Amino acid sequence: MKPALTKIGAQMSNLTGVRAIMKDINETLRASAGQELYNLSAGNPLILPEVEQLWRDCTADLLASSEYGEVVCRYGSSQGYAPLINTIVKDFNQRYGLNLTDRNVLITAGSQTIYFYAANAFGGYTVDGDLKEIVLPLSPDYTGYGGVCLFPEALVAYKPTLDIDTAAHRFKYRPDFNQLSITENTGCVIFSRPCNPTGNVLTNDEVSKITDLAAPYNVPVLIDSAYAPPFPALNFTEMTPVFGENIIHCMSLSKAGLPGERIGIAIGDESLIQVLECFQTNTGIHSSRYGQAIASRAIESGALAQIAETVIRPFYQKKFDVLESTLEAAMPKNLPWFLHRGEGAIFGWLWLQDLPMTDWEFYQELKKVGVIVVPGSSFFPGLKEEWEHKHQCLRISLTGSDEEITIGMQRLAKVAERVYQVAAVSV
Repeated sequence: MKPALTKIGAQMSNLTGVRAIMKDINETLRASAGQELYNLSAGNPLILPEVEQLWRDCTADLLASSEYGEVVCRYGSSQGYAPLINTIVKDFNQRYGLNLTDRNVLITAGSQTIYFYAANAFGGYTVDGDLKEIVLPLSPDYTGYGGVCLFPEALVAYKPTLDIDTAAHRFKYRPDFNQLSITENTGCVIFSRPCNPTGNVLTNDEVSKITDLAAPYNVPVLIDSAYAPPFPALNFTEMTPVFGENIIHCMSLSKAGLPGERIGIAIGDESLIQVLECFQTNTGIHSSRYGQAIASRAIESGALAQIAETVIRPFYQKKFDVLESTLEAAMPKNLPWFLHRGEGAIFGWLWLQDLPMTDWEFYQELKKVGVIVVPGSSFFPGLKEEWEHKHQCLRISLTGSDEEITIGMQRLAKVAERVYQVAAVSV
């Protein structure tokens, strides 16, 4: 049966970004059964023993409590499980000197859901037919933003400026405030901090400039903090979460070891949270109360924040160190390669300037030597203008073993050297 789809049905039934590329990656993995592959494409966090044990302990505590039946055998509030909301309010008020109440918090089925609610509540067409834009102030950014809006034309991204350290083969993206436009036609702003895929961390000053641009137009600014402190605390540089009247601070427990339970947390002004809560009521009633109940225990005890700082962050920071040192040793010095400054998240972002082929073609060359990464062009949703840079980048996962990262980068370096040499000879 082939049903007739509406315009929205056709759009939402298509895969976007990395999800589309994962189809090719999965087919490659199936076709290569028995062959040694170094798969550095995954965005799925590794199962760390200490983290898994934390969730086992919290589950055991829930199972032994009188609360269990109430949690799993009954519907709950669309806003979220009250003990978790109260725990978050208490933790953030103490940790960051805030004055939150329970009306400032919403629990969703993962943070991706928050962006879907916000993109369609604040972005898209108004009742008068005007288009409200969803602004991504720094491209590249999370590929998932490309699929959250029911009206793709509303998504607008801006090219960054590049700070390049040629001698060190490093670079960093920064917002281009000479180009960034937030006006009465803007519905909302979204960016990740630390950034998936680049590991970039916007400074507090850069965040303040963005929120200040949005404030006169009452535009909500959603800060995707899926890798931020206090949990999972996957920042490798000092950073402090920023809060404000027009900011919706969006968190996820996925990289804190709970991706299967889909726990997203939105913290913001009551009027903004209420809009998102109503959206949730109409779409899915509420997220998993089991996940919320064990999360409440992990946060209230302080164990989650402690494990984030002492286990999760050091583990991935060491993986980035392996990636960085291997590239420094293996990549030819005369090639124009640049690694983005490793400031957080679970990926490395490599820019091969003037690459003589597209990122997709280079990805295919890497597969021939048993290395799988993700072509970078998937991470520029909403960028309207053509930009050669976006076809010259690769996302490299830090979820591989030290050996996989080392051998993978050594092979990548050899492929890069060959590709540039062949291009030079043919000129």
